[in-house]
Amino acid sequence: MNLELDGGKLLYVLGVLFALGALLYFARDVVFGLSITVTAALLFAAFVAFLVAGLTLERDVLDVVAYAVAGLSYAVFLGYVATRYTVDEIGVFLLLSASAALFVGLGYGVRRQRLDVGRRAAGYVVVGIVAVSFVFVGADVITGDVQYSVELDDETTVDVPQTDDDEDRVRAEATVGTLTVTNPSPFARPVDLPSAAGCVVGTDVETDQVPVRYEPRSYDVPDRIDRNDERTHELELHASVPANETGEMTYAVERGSDCDVDREAPTVIVMFEEDGDASRPV
Repeated sequence: MNLELDGGKLLYVLGVLFALGALLYFARDVVFGLSITVTAALLFAAFVAFLVAGLTLERDVLDVVAYAVAGLSYAVFLGYVATRYTVDEIGVFLLLSASAALFVGLGYGVRRQRLDVGRRAAGYVVVGIVAVSFVFVGADVITGDVQYSVELDDETTVDVPQTDDDEDRVRAEATVGTLTVTNPSPFARPVDLPSAAGCVVGTDVETDQVPVRYEPRSYDVPDRIDRNDERTHELELHASVPANETGEMTYAVERGSDCDVDREAPTVIVMFEEDGDASRPV
């Protein structure tokens, strides 16, 4: 089989592949810190811009390259919206069906109706897209990011469970406070709960490390928070207590950065990840 490798077309293919990589990386929300709404809007804007470019360009195969990048932009946009907004099965079906109709219609318009856009009109469209994008990004930055605030109880009471097993210690649970997630922005934003941990000091056991979990758990709720919304997670302590204790045990609760502290009374030290982000718990 005789394969002719055109250097120019190969470079076009590589450019399209790198464009796909850039789109996927942008959709991961790891750069720029934009809201979900604005990220989706920018992906759709990229689709429209490259589609207009494809309808305008007539040189070499640049129109095909523009169509390819436009299609990839739309596919990433669709996947991003479906996953971030937790679209159900019927919604996904409708999105895919509408997308199929859209691209078939565009293909028919390009091939049969000689659909094209003049350079001046294309310039106006691109300028308009860029202007609207800047407005969205500016509003996104000005309105602020998600805020996390912690409120710890002064003390917590642990009910010691009764067990027939021959064990020295048993597991018990107690609520030590709450973490509130607030979105002051008019756009939906991703939520990344800070890692929480704890330890018990002031007991006969040397620095007892204990897990602190959110209730509801992060995987039980959407990883986004809608515009101007707020939700609260309880901080649940999973402690190991002496099995020979009866009734209830009371612990003081403090916020700390490590467990290298001494207390005369049993105390729970609650710690959160520190990353220098001002929007993290204070």
